[in-house]
Amino acid sequence: MKNQKTSGELVRPGKDELIVVGGAGGFIGGSLIRYFYNKGYRNLRAIDKKPLPAWYQTTPGVQNLVLDLSEEANCKRACEGAVEVYNLAADMGGMGFIEKNRIECLRSILINTHMVEQAWRAGARRFFFSSSACAYNTDIQKDPNVKALKESDAYPAMAERGYGWEKLISEMFCQEYWHERGMKTFIARFHNVYGPVGTWDGGREKAPAAIARKVIEAKDKKTGFVNIWGDGTQTRSFMYIDDCVKGIDMITHCDDLIATPINLGSSELISINRLVDIAEKVGGVKLKRNYQLDAPKGVAGRNSDNTFIKKVLKWEPGTPFSVGLAKTYTWIEKQYMARKKGSRIVE
Repeated sequence: MKNQKTSGELVRPGKDELIVVGGAGGFIGGSLIRYFYNKGYRNLRAIDKKPLPAWYQTTPGVQNLVLDLSEEANCKRACEGAVEVYNLAADMGGMGFIEKNRIECLRSILINTHMVEQAWRAGARRFFFSSSACAYNTDIQKDPNVKALKESDAYPAMAERGYGWEKLISEMFCQEYWHERGMKTFIARFHNVYGPVGTWDGGREKAPAAIARKVIEAKDKKTGFVNIWGDGTQTRSFMYIDDCVKGIDMITHCDDLIATPINLGSSELISINRLVDIAEKVGGVKLKRNYQLDAPKGVAGRNSDNTFIKKVLKWEPGTPFSVGLAKTYTWIEKQYMARKKGSRIVE
């Protein structure tokens, strides 16, 4: 396998080499395991602290381990024999969760600290860290008509309290493991990932899933209204899960991006009001909007500047939000109706 730095060329592992994914019982981690399996990789190890029946999805033939990766000994076990390690394990959720659980979010630094060390000790060739747009300076995100965030906008640092600071500090760990110890590390700043087989209820869900569920519930119960956190003018870009896992693969296997944080998100800016419009259209319903101005709402605006990713990879996440939300809405509606009937919720 070629290891020299190339201009945008992707350097992937052999199909029989071990790939480890931390946080594989979650939405993105589980989707990443399935992505690699569908690409023909069969030596896959999936790790999560949740009991196996609580994992969002499992893939047949994959080694599934239930381990709490905030403990160093478990990280050692997780990384044994790995050539590539993907750390997507973290205690996180939507804005309602991360604003109220800052300590839990900060404690995720234990996971990445132990995982990057044990990946290096195990001789892994590549280590991927899932960072977040929450690492960006909040002082430049106070206008819904926000300028798209480019990678350099993380500094001077003023990250989202709790979750954002954990991501920024963990990015630094990854960069130093390359500069000081020579392990190739890769860092993607996710921008609001959504899609089927994701969190859709319970307080950790993000805006697309939350709004879809609320519209489905309002339609089912014939309430005629939907509750919206904030005044509806907040803006975000939302990345469909298929684009996310493809982007992770491309970033981690491009040597031009070693120890270099990069945006991984859609550049399509959507207001919360527009999100509701789209969900209503998919559901075939029109609802009154009840704006909850005292609810958690995060920064006023956040979008992804994709100049850098397009330059290096000649690619960017491109699933239109209306298309992705329609698929997500349909999946959530099936889960909602299954739960209503008392059936086991499945993917």
